[in-house]
Amino acid sequence: MEERTTGLILRTRPLTESSLIVNWLSPDMGRISTVAKGARRPKSTFRGKLDLFYEADFSFSRSRRSDLHNLREVRLQKTHEGLRRDLDKVQQVAYAAALIERATETETPIAEIHELMALFVEHIDRRPWRSESVIWFELKFLATLGLQPDSKQARFSPRTKKLLDAQFASGNLDPTGFRPDLGETKELIHFLQEFLLFQFDRVPPGRAAALKHE
Repeated sequence: MEERTTGLILRTRPLTESSLIVNWLSPDMGRISTVAKGARRPKSTFRGKLDLFYEADFSFSRSRRSDLHNLREVRLQKTHEGLRRDLDKVQQVAYAAALIERATETETPIAEIHELMALFVEHIDRRPWRSESVIWFELKFLATLGLQPDSKQARFSPRTKKLLDAQFASGNLDPTGFRPDLGETKELIHFLQEFLLFQFDRVPPGRAAALKHE
């Protein structure tokens, strides 16, 4: 029996000379892994449909023996072409994907995380590069998981505390309005590094590149 959903491709990797493993983030199934048999062949029906951060409707047959399911059909919706022309943007979205993989269980649906990631990809695709966009994503991601830090217990300047509290109080999912100054940005980068390490034991290695920060 085939199942259908929509999703964003977080990662791909070869399985065999002809097949590809595709990891998706979907709103109703969470992170799910599929194998696209024959996808690496020149005449495959999957040709041109499976790449990082593509959005698509897809169907699959669930495996009874593993969490690697058989991909059946893909109907491509968005390719986010702006990411293909800017490695710095790709690094930001790749870091966000790695953070989601680090902090969530497979096949555990959290629709808010899918919504946040889809919005973040769209924003990075269409807007100029900003390190603040990654900070915004981290703050909203932690809030979605119920792990938002308490600004009263952190050694922040009053301005940074006010900024942080405003972000957690707001349900607005629009990173364009998040514009900390240089001092606030530095405070948040260092604080979130330690906070993420405490929560998840390890921070994905792409964070420094995503922020262009030492």
